[in-house]
Parts: sequence; C-alpha cells; structure tokens
Amino acid sequence: MKKRVLALLLGTTLVAASLVGCGGGGSDAAADDAAAEETTDDAAEEEAPAEEEEAEAPAEDAAEEDAAEAPAGDVKVGFAMKTNNGPYFMKLVATVEEEAAAKGWECTVLTANEDITKEAENIETFITQGMDVIFLDSIDPDACIPSIDAAAEAGIPLINLDSGVNGGDYVTTVYSDNKANGRLSGLAYAQWLEDNGKGDEEIISILLSGKKGNVAGQERRMGLFAGIVEGRTGCTEDEAWVASQEIEDQITGSGTAEYADANFKIVGQGWGNWTEDDGLTAAEDFITANPDVNCLLGENDQMLFGGMTALDNAGLTGVAIVAGADGAQQAFDLIKDNANAANPYIVSGLNSPVLVGREGVRIAEELINGASWDDYEQITLTEAAGVTSDLVDKYYDVGF
Repeated sequence: MKKRVLALLLGTTLVAASLVGCGGGGSDAAADDAAAEETTDDAAEEEAPAEEEEAEAPAEDAAEEDAAEAPAGDVKVGFAMKTNNGPYFMKLVATVEEEAAAKGWECTVLTANEDITKEAENIETFITQGMDVIFLDSIDPDACIPSIDAAAEAGIPLINLDSGVNGGDYVTTVYSDNKANGRLSGLAYAQWLEDNGKGDEEIISILLSGKKGNVAGQERRMGLFAGIVEGRTGCTEDEAWVASQEIEDQITGSGTAEYADANFKIVGQGWGNWTEDDGLTAAEDFITANPDVNCLLGENDQMLFGGMTALDNAGLTGVAIVAGADGAQQAFDLIKDNANAANPYIVSGLNSPVLVGREGVRIAEELINGASWDDYEQITLTEAAGVTSDLVDKYYDVGF
C-alpha cells in the first residue's frame, strides 16, 4: 500500500499559545514549520535510530528462499543527490554507498548539482531502470513532488534523506532533529557558563545564520535560544520555547534581541550562507562594532569557523563558540581541546550524515523485504545530542 502525503509540515507547533514565558512575558507560540534544505530536523523528543541490520546472504536454492526477501545481488537502489559540494553531502553519499555495498546491493548515485531539471531527469532515469528503492536529497521541497509521485506510480518506494519535501507519495523523510539538537546545545552552553563561574555573566552574542527563509536554520537557532533560556532561568521546556519565539520575533523585526530573565543579548544576525568564507564576512562588521562580544552562536560549524577567524583577526579572546547543529569532525577536534583555546568551542549539535544514511538504508531493506509503505511515519528523526568535550569520543565516528 502506498501512502499519499498531500501536505507535509516538517516542523511542529513549538508550544501552546497559553503558556507563559520564563519570568513573565507570555507570547503566542510559533505555527508549524515547513521542510528544510540542508540539513534537516523536528521535535524536542529524541529518538535514536534503529541499529543497522545485517543483510542475509541469498540462498543458493531459490526454492528455499523466503518469498518476501529479494536476493541481495538482485537489489538495485538509486540515490538522486542534489549536490556533492560540501563534506556533509559527500559523507552522506559515501555512507549510503557503503551500507548498500555491505548488503550486496547495486547502488547508483546521480548528482543534480543544484539543477532542478537535472534532478527530475535523474529520478526519471531511476524509474526507467526499475530501481527497487530511490533515495532523494531534494533541491527544492516543492519542485520534486511530481518526480516523487512518478516513482510511486511506477511502484517504486522513495525515501527522502536530509531534505524534507512539502508533499508527494513517498515513504518517509529521514533527517536529524534540528530543534532538539539546538536546544541540547543551548543547554550545554548554559551549563558550561555555570561550571566556569560565569552563571551570572551577561551573554553578549553574535548570531551567524545560513540563509533567509531556511527552516532548518530557524529551527536550529530557536533551539539554541530555548536551551539557553531554559538552562539559565530554570524554567520549563515549554516556557523556554515560548521565550524562544519571543527572541526570534525580535530578531526578525530588528536584527537584534534581548531576553532579560536569562541575561541574554544578541547584538546582530549575520547571514553566512552556510560557508566558512561567508561566515567570516558576516561576523567581521558585528565584531568590530561590538568588541565586548563573548559568544558566537551559529547554525552550523562551517560559518563558525569563519567567525573564529574574524575573532582572531580582531584580537578578541574568551569568546565562546556554540553551534546549534552540524557535528563536523573539525569542530569535534576543537571541542575536545577547548580548555586551552583562546576562543573555546563549547558544543555542536549532532547533525550526522552517517546516521541519516544508515537509517535510510535500514528502512529500504525492510521495504525490499516486504514492509508496507504505510508502516512508516512521515518523518523519521535520528538521534539528537549536544556534543560537548565529554561526548566527542562517543560521536566522533559519525561526524563528517
């Protein structure tokens, strides 16, 4: 049975409108968020991905084979990838290829290089080739819907990896939990301040964001806001999400924000286009204008690497680096050695292409072995974590 998803909303309502913000000042909760490009995620509840299953070797005697199980050598899967530009995407492709190879499957990867027309052609190629399963990391959440439906009409299950879509007849979307990652990172930063005798210190921060309108980025930064407020005030998680929406509304309206109960201020939001070079450029002017800054918040690691260069160029030290998501191994190295750093890298949220790829292949194996499309939720979230120095060794190998 196929599952028709007419309108997927990948975010959840942050909190009920009746809740009151920490220390007073209530606000209406945010509406449901839409799907995201990069790296994507949605709930404060965390659910670890299931363990990877070992594929059974095909029986030599076809008569003894279970009818529901396809011989590994006969399985063909296709991965329609939006780009190979960036370590996250390269690691995601490599993981799917490795997991498929371990099961004896034939895996074909076609990359669209951010061309929507090429992406549609790639999916049509997979349909024509009669793939058993198609994986898709989409360029645009709406433009890909006709291709998704075409795969369904051909009886081919399609699994979205990393990027969500706004509709179509697909099995599930697998990505990281952006909101939970951001919140856990914010909590970890608040705890680090307390542990280092800075619990009463005002946070004067610069925010580095990816792209305007990107839902994944919004979820990550709002998670950071919620975690910082919750950790510094001791309010409930629901109250922290209300406060987070208040901060987001201020940022949207003026480019700055302040939440007095948490002694937390954002002096500027720079748009870093997810890259190190643009992160450097976005941070420079705010650093020059705010030499008393003591925190860089970011929606991914790469932009924060650029921000750290801007801090070095300005001769500033003692600035905490806090990433709502990513989990780049370069960041993990900095986190592990932050005790002696001029500007310590405190935490990064676990946005793991390894976990996304493994979970996608696990679901594909179940489908190949006879599982119904209707057995799966619209969204499948991977494990969330705020990776601090205590957790680097645990998660290092699933970084990128």
